Amino acid sequence: MHYVYILECADGTLYTGWTTDLEKRIKAHNEKKGAKYTKSRTPVSLYYYEEYETKSEALKREARIKKLKRKDKTMLRNKNHSETS
Repeated sequence: MHYVYILECADGTLYTGWTTDLEKRIKAHNEKKGAKYTKSRTPVSLYYYEEYETKSEALKREARIKKLKRKDKTMLRNKNHSETS
């Protein structure tokens, strides 16, 4: 499985990426072994994620999410929370 994820950084900013192992990737970000952007913004926490069958699908979705404004990323999260409640 491939995951597209959004992290909330300690400074309140959002970071979007993709991985095949969410737990391991979040741990790497928090150990300052993740993306350059998050190294100075730890701790990070999982804000939102989506699952995809292929890497190609995940990378395409990651690119689309990165172009969204913060309010649209928040809407993604809120929609996901309301569907699981």
